Amino acid sequence: MKVVVAHNRYRSAQPSGENTVVDQEIEQLTAAGVEVVPFLRSSDEIPAMSRPAKALLPVSPIYAPAAQRELSRLITTHRPDVLHLHNPYPLLSPWVVRTAHRHDVPVVQTVHNYRQVCSSGIYFRDGKVCQDCAGRAFGVPAVVHRCYRGSAAQSALMATALAVHRPTWRSVDRYLALTSAIGDHLRGYGIPADRIVVKPNAIPDPGPPVPLGDGFLFLGRLSPEKGLDLLLDAWRRHPDGALGPLRIGGDGELRPLVEAAAAQRADVHYLGSLDRPGVAAALRDSAVVIAASTWHDVLPTVVIEALAAGRPVLGTALGGIPYLIGLDDPATAAGWVVPPEPAALAAALPVARSGAAGLAAAARSRYERTFHPDVVTKRLIDVYATLAGDACM
Repeated sequence: MKVVVAHNRYRSAQPSGENTVVDQEIEQLTAAGVEVVPFLRSSDEIPAMSRPAKALLPVSPIYAPAAQRELSRLITTHRPDVLHLHNPYPLLSPWVVRTAHRHDVPVVQTVHNYRQVCSSGIYFRDGKVCQDCAGRAFGVPAVVHRCYRGSAAQSALMATALAVHRPTWRSVDRYLALTSAIGDHLRGYGIPADRIVVKPNAIPDPGPPVPLGDGFLFLGRLSPEKGLDLLLDAWRRHPDGALGPLRIGGDGELRPLVEAAAAQRADVHYLGSLDRPGVAAALRDSAVVIAASTWHDVLPTVVIEALAAGRPVLGTALGGIPYLIGLDDPATAAGWVVPPEPAALAAALPVARSGAAGLAAAARSRYERTFHPDVVTKRLIDVYATLAGDACM
C-alpha cells in the first residue's frame, strides 16, 4: 500500500494540533507497513517566497499551479494507491483533489474543521457560536464580519474559494470525520453517508494509568472559545478549596484572566505553557479533566489524553466532546457533559469530583477501544484498502 499524505502545515508561530496529528499518523502508518509519500508544504515558507510567487498567494486557495505541477510529477513517479489530504490552505489548494482524480488516484480527506462552509473554520464569532454561512452558496456574512484573518479582502477570497470548490469537495471519495458531529456536518453539506467514515485521531499510549490525583485540570489554548470565562465563573460559585485544586495549563490571550484568578484564590493554580512531560505530570496530579469549550470543538486532543491517562472528563455538550467521552453509549461513558452555562457547569463540578474514581477504568477502556493507535491505524488502512480496491475494478 502506497499513500500520498498531503498537508499544508500551519505556521510554527501558531502551535497546531493538526500538524502534530499528521506527523503522528505518518509515523503510525509507516510502522504498520504503509509506504507514505509526503506532499507537505508549510506556511513558514511564505516569507521567503519570490515576489512573483507571493503575488499569486491571494488566489492559491482557489488554484495553486506550482502545487498541482509538483503533485502531478509525484503521482507519475510513485503511482500511489490513495491520496490522503488534510489541510490544503493556502499553498496546496483543494485543487489537489482534482489533480489526483485526473491521475485516477482516489482521495481521502480528514476533516479537522468546518471550512467546507465556514471561512474561519470554527463556527465561532464575537464570543459565540455562529453558523451564518451555513446553507449559503456564497459566504457573504464572512466577508461582512472579516472572519478570515480579520480582513475583508482575504475573507472574500476564502469565501470565493469555498464557493468554487463545492463540486471539488463533493467529489472526494471518502471523508474521515473525526467525530460523529463532523459526520453530521458533512451530511448537512450534502455528502452521502456512505462516503463518510467516523475515524478519530489517535495518541500514543502513555502506559498504564496511575491512581487518581485530586481536583480538576484544564489544558489548552487560553482563548475565548475554549471556555475559560465559563469555567472560572462556575468555579467561583463554590467556596475556595471546596473542590480541591483547579490546575490550568496553556497560554494565549486570556492568560491575564487566569493569572488574576490564581492570585485571587488559593485553589486556582496556573501551570503556564507545558511540554509533554509537564502535561503528563499535570494529568497524574489531577482526578478530572475539564473541556469547557463554548464552540463546536471538533476534537480537543486533551480529552483523548485524559482518557489515555484514566482520567474521566467533564465537558460541554458541544461539537465532538460528547462523542469523545462516549455519550453515544451511556453505559460505558467516561465522563459527563453539561450545557455551556455557568450554573450547569457549577452544579456538575462536585458530581464529577465524587464520581471520578468510579469512571477511571471506563476512561482508560474507552481510550483502548477507540483511540489507541493500533485500533485507529487499522481502521485507516481498511479505508485505504477499500478505495484502492475500488480503483482497480
